[in-house]
Amino acid sequence: MGLIALTATGIASMVGAGINVVPFMIQRNVPGIGAWVLPAFLFAAVPAFFAGLAYAILASAMPRAGGSYVYASRALNPYLGFIASFSQWFALCVAIGVVSYMLVPFLRDVAIAASWTDTAAMLQTGVVRLAIPLSVLWLFALVNVLGIKSYERILVPLLGLTFVLGGIAIVAGFMFDHADFAQAVLAKEGRAMTLRESAPMTLRIFFTAATVLFSGFIGFDSIAQAGGEATNPNRTLPLAIGLAVVGVSIYYMLFTAAVYHAVPWQYVAAQSAVRDVTAPGLLGYLLPTGWTVAIVAGGAVALAKDVPAMLLAVSRLMFAWAADGIFPRHVATLHARFRTPHVAIVLSATMATISILGSHLAGDIFLGIDILVTAMLVNYILMCVSVLTLPRRNPVIAQDVRVLPNRLAQVIVTSIGVAILGAFLAVHTWKDLSAPVAAWYFRSTPVWLLVMALATVIYIREVSAMRRRGVNVKAIFATLPPE
Repeated sequence: MGLIALTATGIASMVGAGINVVPFMIQRNVPGIGAWVLPAFLFAAVPAFFAGLAYAILASAMPRAGGSYVYASRALNPYLGFIASFSQWFALCVAIGVVSYMLVPFLRDVAIAASWTDTAAMLQTGVVRLAIPLSVLWLFALVNVLGIKSYERILVPLLGLTFVLGGIAIVAGFMFDHADFAQAVLAKEGRAMTLRESAPMTLRIFFTAATVLFSGFIGFDSIAQAGGEATNPNRTLPLAIGLAVVGVSIYYMLFTAAVYHAVPWQYVAAQSAVRDVTAPGLLGYLLPTGWTVAIVAGGAVALAKDVPAMLLAVSRLMFAWAADGIFPRHVATLHARFRTPHVAIVLSATMATISILGSHLAGDIFLGIDILVTAMLVNYILMCVSVLTLPRRNPVIAQDVRVLPNRLAQVIVTSIGVAILGAFLAVHTWKDLSAPVAAWYFRSTPVWLLVMALATVIYIREVSAMRRRGVNVKAIFATLPPE
């Protein structure tokens, strides 16, 4: 994989639900954010910047498949490396399920825009609501099994189409204003909009919203997981991470600003309280049918192309565990013909299937998003700590760092990163534990802790088995895996 394919992997894992759904459904998840979504989104990019820089530093010295697992296990501690990456694996599998599940509302909005009333109603039925995301998930699992060339032929065109159709939405958003939208609602639905004043903003609401919106920046780490398949990885991996984070941040700000420029936040908040809303569906009030169908289809494409990119990332994590011996060895088996980790791909897709079923049971995507944010904040904190501990833990590998090689600069940047990411984790955990829910398993924190307990059991079992076989476990983690 070259720079284009790697950057596309990172961007594809980021631009999807994080831009088309979350910045608008957040009006329901964090009531009171109102007109402050864009500033909160901008603030959410700050911890992503520091996490991305930590990944780039580590990727320049350890360009191997398995990314975060390899980084933390060699720079920090094998157990913490496994915990960080298992947390990431679980979170991204959940995200794959959430993204797949959110495809149906986009298809519903296409049907509504095209005046296919019966089709729109059918898409909301239980069987169809599950059949479509499951079919999409396993189709892209097959694409991953078929190999990198098949993956690139699918991903790069889908990514290009996402930006072209997303560009139409940005232009449309800035062409219209709130008055135009009010007239469109009056013409289509025969009702006048009443826009209430925004409630006073509190720091609690602002920071809570920022932690949720942070989920939109998760995904650039997918680039690091593909390190074993990158050309000139010491250079292309950190460069691809930087391009993905900067490019996506600019796109996010433009897209969100455009939609809220055209659609009043009051309308978004009211509609999100009763149904799942999407950016293209909201803009559809202002555009002719053909353009509405195009931008809604663009949103669906943006979601769909997340799936193969994230499947590639999570399967490489499992492959790296198994190759080191801290996970059942057969998971590292390569397909005889396509030379891909097909067992890891199938297992990851199975976990994503459970996520789809869980989203359907919960009736809401935000449980999955909350789990994703919790897990990835922990992962990113451990990546920053890994930069701090690498020279002491593994000085030979530390000599190969090519991004921000100055040690003082590394310490300053990653220490700030730990502080900011830690603050985000504290706010997010408080939000989760204080929210009213029907049962404990609708809270992301205890679910995540249970998963980490399972990861601990797996690690202890596999490492103990290696030691009984006389394997020098310490030596495995003193060097990088073979290329």
